[in-house]
Amino acid sequence: MQRKSGRVDWDNLPHGGDLFGELQLADGTPAPAKRAPLFPGLAMCGVSAAAAAWLSDHYGFPIILLGLLVGLALNFVSQDERTHAGLDFASRTFLRWGIVVLGLQVTFMQIAMVGLAPFAALGVVMVVTLLAGLAGARLAGQSRFAGILAGGSTAICGASAALALYGVIGKERLSQAQFALTLVGVSLASALAMTVYPILAMQLGLSDAQAGFLIGASIHDVAQAIGGGFAFSDPAGAQATIVKLARVALLAPLVALTSLAIGPSAEAKGQPLWRRLALPWFIVAFLGMVTLNSLITIPADWAKGGLTLSKGLLLLAVTATAMRSRMDLLLEVGWRAIIPVATATLASFVCALTFAYLLLD
Repeated sequence: MQRKSGRVDWDNLPHGGDLFGELQLADGTPAPAKRAPLFPGLAMCGVSAAAAAWLSDHYGFPIILLGLLVGLALNFVSQDERTHAGLDFASRTFLRWGIVVLGLQVTFMQIAMVGLAPFAALGVVMVVTLLAGLAGARLAGQSRFAGILAGGSTAICGASAALALYGVIGKERLSQAQFALTLVGVSLASALAMTVYPILAMQLGLSDAQAGFLIGASIHDVAQAIGGGFAFSDPAGAQATIVKLARVALLAPLVALTSLAIGPSAEAKGQPLWRRLALPWFIVAFLGMVTLNSLITIPADWAKGGLTLSKGLLLLAVTATAMRSRMDLLLEVGWRAIIPVATATLASFVCALTFAYLLLD
C-alpha cells in the first residue's frame, strides 16, 4: 500500500470498480440529484379535482370555483414535500396544455362574424376593464400585478386568462395566495353574472343582439357566458357565443402586451431580448390551434371533447395551485383581493352595455 506523508495514496491505488460512488465523492463531483416523484402530488391533485367535479355535477356550482375551494381546504397536504413536484407540475404543465386545447373552440371566421365595429368595441371593453382592475388594486393598497391579473382575467376569459397571465407575472411578483383569491373572486363574479345579467337585459328591454353582445362581452367564463346568453334566448345565446369566443382570441395579444409592459420575471432575466419578446410557447400553440380549427372542419364531437379536456386540465391546474397556496398569506390579504375583481367586473358590464346600445338595435 503506497503512502504519502503517512497517508494512504488513494489516487494511485488500483481499483476494479466503483460500486458505491466513492471515486466520484473523492473527486468532489456532486452525485446527480434524484428527481422527485410526481405521483404523490398528482394523485392528491387528481382526487381533489375529481371531488370538485362530482360536487359541480350534483349541485350545479361552477367547477373551477369548487376546484379552488377543495384545493384550499386540502392545503395542508402540501406541507409534505413529497407532493411538491407533482403539484407544481400540475399547476404549470396542465395549465399550458389546457390553454392550447382551448384554441379548438375558436376560428377566425367566428371572429370575423362579430363585425369590425363590435370587435373594436371588445378591444375597448378589454382596455377599460384592465384599467379598472389596476384602479381597484390601487384602491385596495395592492400591487399593480394584482390589478393586471384581476383586470386581464375579467376582460378575457376568467380562470383561463388568469392562469396564463400568472405564468407571465411570476410567483416572485405575486403570491400564490393572492392568485388563488383572485381566481375565487373571478369565479364567483362570473357565476353571479350568469344569473343576473340575463334578468337585467330583460328588464332593460334589450334586443336579442344587444343582450347577446352584453352577455358575451362582460361575463368572464366561456361556459357561463354561453349559458347566460341562452338563458335570455336562443338568438342571444348564439350571439353571446360568437362574441365570447372573439374575446378568447384576444388572450394571446393580452399576454404578449403584458409581458412587454411588466418586463421579464426573475426566471427570464438574463435572456436575450428576442427571447423575452417572444410569446410563450403555449400561446403560440393556442394560435396554432385556432388556425387549424379555421382551416379544417373539426368534428363536433371532437370539439366538444376538446372543451371537456381543456376544462379538465384547467381544473387540475387550479386545484394544484390552490393546494400550494399559503393559508397565512390568504389571511393576510383578506377581502382586499376581491376589490380589483369587483371594479373590473363593474367596468366591464357598464362598458359592454354602452356599446350594446350604441352599436346594435
